[in-house]
Amino acid sequence: MSTENQYIVSARKYRPQTFESVVGQHHVTNTLENAIAQDHLAQALLFCGPRGVGKTTCARILAKKINEHYGGENEDYSLNIFELDAASNNSVDDIRSLIEQVRFAPQVGKFKVYIIDEVHMLSQAAFNAFLKTLEEPPKHAIFILATTEKHKIIPTILSRCQIFDFKRITVDDIAKHLAWVAEQENITANPDALHLIAQKADGALRDSLSIFDRIASFSDGEISYESVLENLNILDYDYYFRAVDNVMAGDVQQSLLLFREVLDKGFDGHMFLTGLASHFRDLLVGKDPATLELLEVGESIRAKYVEQSAKCSLPFLIQALKVVTEADEKFKASHNQRLHVEVALLRLVQLVAYADEKKNDGADNVKLPPQPQATASARQQDVVVEVQPRKSAPVSSPIDKSQPETQKENLKEELKKSAETKTPSREPITEKGQVRQSGRRGNRLKGFSLKDLDNQPEEAETESTEEAGEIRDTSGLPQEYFSEHELKEVWDSYLKKIEHKKSIFNTLSRHRPTLVDKTTLELQLDNKTQEGYLQSGRADLMAYLRTELKNFKIDLKTTITEKEEVKTLYTPEEKYKHMVEKNPVLAEFRRKLDLDLE
Repeated sequence: MSTENQYIVSARKYRPQTFESVVGQHHVTNTLENAIAQDHLAQALLFCGPRGVGKTTCARILAKKINEHYGGENEDYSLNIFELDAASNNSVDDIRSLIEQVRFAPQVGKFKVYIIDEVHMLSQAAFNAFLKTLEEPPKHAIFILATTEKHKIIPTILSRCQIFDFKRITVDDIAKHLAWVAEQENITANPDALHLIAQKADGALRDSLSIFDRIASFSDGEISYESVLENLNILDYDYYFRAVDNVMAGDVQQSLLLFREVLDKGFDGHMFLTGLASHFRDLLVGKDPATLELLEVGESIRAKYVEQSAKCSLPFLIQALKVVTEADEKFKASHNQRLHVEVALLRLVQLVAYADEKKNDGADNVKLPPQPQATASARQQDVVVEVQPRKSAPVSSPIDKSQPETQKENLKEELKKSAETKTPSREPITEKGQVRQSGRRGNRLKGFSLKDLDNQPEEAETESTEEAGEIRDTSGLPQEYFSEHELKEVWDSYLKKIEHKKSIFNTLSRHRPTLVDKTTLELQLDNKTQEGYLQSGRADLMAYLRTELKNFKIDLKTTITEKEEVKTLYTPEEKYKHMVEKNPVLAEFRRKLDLDLE
């Protein structure tokens, strides 16, 4: 291959020669241009930031710009610019040689510019040798230091430099620059493909140009979305869109088959999990126009995100992100990693199924039907019928509007008497006939107190103690989901409420309930005495739990794990009896010898 036709990679061929052509670092280039124009340029500058974002390029442009500004544009200032790679010249001798050169003034122009790349690689002795010169350099010397790891530079060097932080270049800026390079090279490039390359580069323009050259060679001058996916071993967005569609449809079979398809294409489960987490994040930011700009994808794929995010509720996306990130954290520790990912997919399907169940039950937004003032007493009677204890006398059904007026009046009187002698209403009625509501988590139905139990018949207290406070008909009442953490919070708040009731407080503070299923709680007690304390305050406890957790299906089951009591022997008589039980010969021995126990 002749030298004239030698191929030059895009990263070198299209390296910026002016500040205007530097991509994505306007905050640095504008500052440097203004400093030169106003003669406010420092003699020691530190350029720091990730790889491939333009630190060395800006240093070279600045060195050239300084000499042109002070000495004219037609001169050759190459002898005034010195570059030192500290990665390979990091000894104290290399720095001393540099310091010797600094003493001499330039033959052409006004300044000598020394660019030290990868300065963090200098040894401790080299840093110390460089300190004095960096603090008080000659008037004709300007030092530009560049590094990717600012934290490795000693503070005494940092304090002597004017620091410029280079940022990662955005995906949009990289994609636009790649489109310009493709135009210069007469290469046809799909915009979505360029966005994919930009994302893979992770903010480094040099990396993106290297990937661009590779794919241009692979695809013979026509960069398509498919060629980028194949060459970079990236999982297509379409898989994640299909995965979420299957989850939203509750289709377990297709979700598992899709994951098998991903594995068959050579991708591992961890890559799928991390990609799915990013996909849920993009759906989350795509729900609001204010955050839509955070989607770093092409226009056609952005439209897909907006369309799919409209089908997903915000609570589902948040819970889905939690499920996938937890699976990602535990992936490497799993022995069966394929099953681990499949379980995560099943949990996502379960989230949708549970959300649909809540929606069908109407538990998300429980509203009590409006009751006119004139029917307040009738409403109170209806509630009494719903919470009637099992052992109480039967009560007539609620008022039927088809009955004659006289029958209605008789039934009202009968219900009124029943309300005065039987279990009080679980829903306190105000003078205006409205249900009084309160609660920790929004408007809730207020439970009745222990004082209400005083009006119950004695047989209901002895025979139906466990059912006290139970609500038979929970239709129309809240049945919201609650977690173990929420149950613990409510339990602790109830303990604070009953601190003055020592017996039940001690019982409930020493034992904590466990959540068996969505609505069943299990409480383990030590003995029957503790169970008695619990039953005495069960009604108030259940009303409080149901009200605060907003779930009137909650049931509390108790189990007793009574331990065998070990009796302590105190008196000589007790000790003697215990010994005789083990060895009856001792009794005969005592009788024959006429021994006393004292």
